[in-house]
Amino acid sequence: MPLSAEELLSIVRNYFRPDKDFNYRPENSPEEDRFSEQWARALERMDQWRAFLRELRGELPDFDIGNVTAPCDSCFRCATYPKDKIRPITSSWSVVGCLSILAPVYTVYGARYTYWYTDKGRERSDEVFLYSLPPEMQGPASIIARGIEATFGAEALPREIAETRIPLIVEPQEPPDTTLFHALFISEPEKVP
Repeated sequence: MPLSAEELLSIVRNYFRPDKDFNYRPENSPEEDRFSEQWARALERMDQWRAFLRELRGELPDFDIGNVTAPCDSCFRCATYPKDKIRPITSSWSVVGCLSILAPVYTVYGARYTYWYTDKGRERSDEVFLYSLPPEMQGPASIIARGIEATFGAEALPREIAETRIPLIVEPQEPPDTTLFHALFISEPEKVP
């Protein structure tokens, strides 16, 4: 049975605050300490995550697959990039899989980047597809989703729950813009290395 928005909010309240009371204190907030402890436990599964990425490389041979996990986020994260290196790079895209370390849920989303040159140098625009992916991203997304479900037993976080607004700060997101997606996965999904 999938967790409800209320149950997930109850979980993420353990790791994020509704205020900035600890921003200028030398000590961590209790929520920050719990988040660090959760990451310490999650890192015990890093070998399993790496094994999953190796399997994924076998299933997606036309893609480069990177581990883009960062302990400032709330998830293990991987990114797949098509191996199209023949043309000049004016655009690129990736499919990103996220496995929350806070709850048994995952998501898969897409990101597209367009590059151009100006007097200031190379510029870039980002477009993120959190729920409805373009056709070229759907195949890799399906393979990543099936792999996460089979390997980790996690369930996809439904869009309506992911979009639930929460009264917590997940830097740089602040209420009323913070959602369960930000707390369970990543606050800036467009940032894919």
